Formats: sequence, C-alpha cells, structure tokens
Amino acid sequence: MITVPRLYAILDPSLYRDESHCYSAAEDLVAAGVTLLQYRNKTGSARQMLYQARELKRRLGSEKNASSVKLIMNDRADLCLAADFDGVHIGQDDLSPAGARRVIGEKLWLGASTHNPEQVRVADQTTADYIAIGPVFSTSSKANPDPVVGLDGVRAARKLTSKPLVAIGGITRQNCLSVIEAGADSVAVISDLVTDPRKSAEEFLRILG
Repeated sequence: MITVPRLYAILDPSLYRDESHCYSAAEDLVAAGVTLLQYRNKTGSARQMLYQARELKRRLGSEKNASSVKLIMNDRADLCLAADFDGVHIGQDDLSPAGARRVIGEKLWLGASTHNPEQVRVADQTTADYIAIGPVFSTSSKANPDPVVGLDGVRAARKLTSKPLVAIGGITRQNCLSVIEAGADSVAVISDLVTDPRKSAEEFLRILG
C-alpha cells in the first residue's frame, strides 16, 4: 500500500495570471516541501496540457527533486504516460479505474474521486491506490461541485476503506486539521495555495505536522 503525504497540492493553471506564474508556483510548492502535486487543467486542449505537463516535469523532475515530488495527472491516463508523470487521478465521469490501470500499468499511482458512501465502496474494490472524498466543504474551484459531504462524510468514508483517504474541497489552513482528525490521511488543496504558494504550503505542513 502506498503512503500519501499529509498535504496533496493541486495546481490549476486557470488560477494563475499566466503559465510562468503557474510554473513558479509549482517550484515554490516543492521548495516548501510538497511531495505530491497534481496537475489539473479542465479547460486546456490536449496539446496545451501535454506541453504544460512536460514543462512541469522538466522543472520539477530534476535530479534534486526526482525522488521527492510525485506528479499526478488529472483525468488523462494517456497524458500521464506521455508526460512521464507518476500517476493519474480520475473522477466519476472519466475512464474507469480498470480502464485507467490498463493504460498506465501496475507501477504508477491511480487515484479515484468519490462523493458518497456507495462510490467509496465501489472504489475500494478497484485497483485504485488511494481514494479521494469530497467536497468536504463548499468550494469555488469547481464549476458544478457535488453536494458537500462535511466531516461526517470523511468519517463515513474512513469506515468503508483501508486505502489511503484524501479529502478535498474547500480545505484551508483554518480547517485542515479537523479533516485529518475526521479520518483523512491527506488533504488536497487548491485555492489556499495560490497566494504566496511557498509560505502557504509551509504553513499547511507545519499545521499538519
């Protein structure tokens, strides 16, 4: 079974002024100690996504960082391979876990999003390495978010799987510890890492221990 770090950073290019600021943010996050970083682009073309992903790999996958940061591709198992990422994260409307596993093979990480107990039960029976549950709190990073599950949703998910559990949705420095206490192994954060990424990540890591 894999070990997921307490802080799971998600990088969404649409939240930054331009590509250079997005890349700089990624470098700042890794410099702060982030060891798991997901690239999530919901609006770009496949060509643009592959270019940005390869640039992230080039900047973050140097010898000094190669052993310390894992790069996860959101949604696209094919682009995960093309960009030489370390894994893929799929949602309920994406390729199935079995389909994604056929594409990426046995060694790369596979994460699966869930939004209710039944989806957690199903994901637990797949080859997904970790399960994400959310949104825990209201979130502004998704255009049409699923219903909020709250801390009770995290507790319920914890009882249904022994796989690493990643909580996502509206998680901030103010509420992240309560999510861990509810049973999550890791918190996925998007918006609260955008402003001053290095300082924000360092504060998260300090709070989460």
